[in-house]
Amino acid sequence: MEYKLYVGNLAYDVSELDLQELFAQAGAVKSIALIKDKYSGQPKGFAFIEMENQAAMENAIATLNGREFKSRPLAVSVARPREERRDFGGGNRRGGGNISGPRKHKAGTNRRPY
Repeated sequence: MEYKLYVGNLAYDVSELDLQELFAQAGAVKSIALIKDKYSGQPKGFAFIEMENQAAMENAIATLNGREFKSRPLAVSVARPREERRDFGGGNRRGGGNISGPRKHKAGTNRRPY
């Protein structure tokens, strides 16, 4: 069973070590995932923290939700399961194109297909 927490409203200078020290006060921490932008590497202001057991998770919510940490009130709650996302195949999602290949033009014209 997973005992995963969502932690939001984090200051952008918070590190995984900061979170480890803070959440260890509530109970044993199993793992920490500080979410960062995949291009810039900058933190996005939220994390997922997995606690060792139900009691540690509940204690973390009770004691840390709303608590000020680095001048910001933390939002601590049970993490929801990740929703399935539809794969649109990338691109600009405007649609209207033919996926079988380039457009054909009338015979006898010298126009390019695009």
